[in-house]
Amino acid sequence: MYVEDFNAFYQQAQELVTQQPLRTRYVIKYKHKEGKLVLKVTDDVVCLKYKTDQQVDVKKMEKLNSLLFVLMARGEHPTDEELMATAEQLGSQSTAAAAAASKGRGGGGGGSSKNRR
Repeated sequence: MYVEDFNAFYQQAQELVTQQPLRTRYVIKYKHKEGKLVLKVTDDVVCLKYKTDQQVDVKKMEKLNSLLFVLMARGEHPTDEELMATAEQLGSQSTAAAAAASKGRGGGGGGSSKNRR
């Protein structure tokens, strides 16, 4: 079921992961042609989805990612300080990965240079 309000989706996703931490999956899908981001949290009984095309919601998604990563890894609810630290760490890692990817694009497809002539 699609949840219209992000705050409601956040709360319901948190409850679902807390109740069924070993059965719950979290999926992020970006539909490029539609310009929509779809977040899905499911335990195969309950399926929660949130769809957005707003850039502002990306920051909210980062907060949800931080919460769910900690809940799934440790099984206990993190403090606000831990959430912020996790969000900052994930943000710096994604920035570094994007920079590395942009540097690697000039190489032209990878592979061995022996076959290029």
